[in-house]
Amino acid sequence: MENRSFYNEILTEHNLHPEFKHDLPDADIVLEGVNPSCGDDIFLKLKLDGDVIADGAFVGDGCAVSQASADIMLGMIVGKKKEDALKMGEIFLKMIQGEASEDEIDSLEEASALRDIAHMPARVKCAVLGWRTLKEALLDGDELS
Repeated sequence: MENRSFYNEILTEHNLHPEFKHDLPDADIVLEGVNPSCGDDIFLKLKLDGDVIADGAFVGDGCAVSQASADIMLGMIVGKKKEDALKMGEIFLKMIQGEASEDEIDSLEEASALRDIAHMPARVKCAVLGWRTLKEALLDGDELS
């Protein structure tokens, strides 16, 4: 039960005091991520410096899981190279699918608190919304001019 308590604590903290939920007017990439099945809707905003994610934010509405996951994700990727952020996203998805090793899960730091989402099918789309939007933004997203 310690894990569930940790999970609830992390989600609550990121919902009550999200560090990255704000506008980022000078973002280079802005991409909307939507989970129509439950109404989660975020706009991921990234400021780039070459291939480094110099800053990031999100705005929008959704359930506690989607909002906390997006906030945790941004805390992990700001200051990282795009390829490192994408690699973290791959590991996160593996974790959610129950396929990540313990070392991979440990590398996700705070995001590892969401590992039990794998056992909550209705919440999987919520947890991966920010990460899926990040992948799309970095691989397919057009930079704003």
